[in-house]
Parts: sequence; structure tokens; C-alpha cells
Amino acid sequence: MRLQRDRQKIAIQKRRIEISKTAIVTVAAAVFAFIFLMPIILTITNSFMSASEINANYGSIFATTNKGGKVFVSKTVNLKLIPDMITFSQYYTVLLKSPEYLFKFWNSVLYVAPIVVVQLLVATFASYGFSRYDSKKKRVVFFAYIIVMLMPYQVTLVPNFLVSKSLGLYGTIWAILLPGFFSPFAVYLLTKFMNRIPKEVMEAGSIDGASEWMIFTRICLPLCKGGIASIAILIFFDYWNMVEQPLILLPDSDMHPLSVFLSRINTGEISLAFAVAVIYLIPPLLIFLYGEDYLVEGISYQGGIKG
Repeated sequence: MRLQRDRQKIAIQKRRIEISKTAIVTVAAAVFAFIFLMPIILTITNSFMSASEINANYGSIFATTNKGGKVFVSKTVNLKLIPDMITFSQYYTVLLKSPEYLFKFWNSVLYVAPIVVVQLLVATFASYGFSRYDSKKKRVVFFAYIIVMLMPYQVTLVPNFLVSKSLGLYGTIWAILLPGFFSPFAVYLLTKFMNRIPKEVMEAGSIDGASEWMIFTRICLPLCKGGIASIAILIFFDYWNMVEQPLILLPDSDMHPLSVFLSRINTGEISLAFAVAVIYLIPPLLIFLYGEDYLVEGISYQGGIKG
């Protein structure tokens, strides 16, 4: 009987320890989630402030002298979660009175959508060749892909500028699209997905009389569906937030995407900053919410065969 009581006490103590650990982890996760979400919540709520209230709360950050120099910020910024008076004036100005912001938004869509589609097309064909056939030349080319991918974009920015100038593409949309079409990132990642497909599956298709096109379209692509979707999401996020490319390759500010405007918000109308940021946030947020399952599946599954 005493032994049984001791076991019960030990079990109760272990349960209390587990509950305490769970509570600590939950509180820590809640704190980190709050810290992570706080900027987004502030952006959304402050987008419903009036221009005068935004200038009163954040104007000291963007204050300049008459000569254009920065002013020393002597007072703290007033972070407000709830506006004094809810108004849609920011959105009205952005969507109806200032069409330039919508033009920049559609510039972003015009750059990103073709890059995502064409880069995936190039990556699927190239990755199939890398994973299907093995040769010394293939390994050398794939190693070159890895070297190029590991280089920061700032390293390749000057060569892209020189090439676009020599080809007469400088200042055109093709100066942005062509380097994006043939980026090595998707090829490298999708090759890793396809390499996890067992060779026996493809060989079985060949034995059954399937052509290379049928093996590619009916075996490889369906098995890599999660990987392709996750890569598409990552490509979208990468080019949706691009800043250096349009700044260097597009001298005409009318052709700049909305990401460039957000990077220069301290030189523009700060009263519209939050509304523009919310509009800019909507497409990535919708794509993430829609493709979250594909993204998780692509990362965890990695192109293998489900059991």
C-alpha cells in the first residue's frame, strides 16, 4: 500500500512538472507571437488614423531641415494601437486620389507574376534533366548553379547592369524579367525534390512504354506538386520585396514597384505609409494562407513517395 502511494505521489509530481513546462512554453510562445505580430497589428490599426494624427505621433522620425538634412530626434515616438478617430482617408487617398500608388502596385504584379511562372517552367525542365540523367558534364553545370546561387544578389547586380546596357535592355521591363527567369534558386531546390523520387518508379514507367514526356508530366510533376507550390511561394516573396534591381536597372521612377516606394517612405508622404503598407501586405498574406499546406507539405515531404 505504501509503495502504491509513493508511485501516486511520483506520478502527481511528474504531472505537475509537465503542466508547469507546458504553461511556461505556452506563455513564452504567446510573448514571442505578440512581439512578432505587434508591427503588423500597429500597421493595420494605424492605417485607419487621420493624416494629422500620424504626423503628430510619428512626424519626428521623418522631420527634415530646410536644407533637406535630418533633424535630431529629441522626443520619443508615440506608438498608438487604437486611433483617436477611425477614418478611411488614407485608403481613399491611396486608392482614388493618388493613382500612382496603384500603378506601382500593378508594376509589382507585372514583374513578379511572369518571373514566378517562367522560372518554374525553366526549373521543372532543367531539374528533370539534372535528376534523370547522370554525367560528368551535368555535375559540373549543377555545381555552377550552386556557386551562382550562393552569391549575394549585390555581387551579380553590376554584371546584370552591364549586360542590360550592352543589350539595350537598360530601363526596360526585360532588365528585371530576364535575370529573374533564369535564377538558379528554383532549379537547385526542385532538383533536390526530384532526386528523392526513386529511380525504380521512372524505370517502371519506361518499361511500361511511357515516353520521356509522359514520365515527366505523369510521374515527376505530380510527385513534386508540393515542392513546386512551395518554391512558387518562395519565389513570389523574394521578388515581391525586391528593391535593388529596380533601383539600379530602372532609372524611370514610374516603372518602380511598390516595394521601392515603401523603402523610401521617409522621403514621401508619411501619412499614407500605413495604408500603402497594408495594401502591399495583402497579396503575400493571401498567398501564404492559401498555400500554407503546400508549403508545409513541400518542406516536410521533399518530393519523396508517400507510404
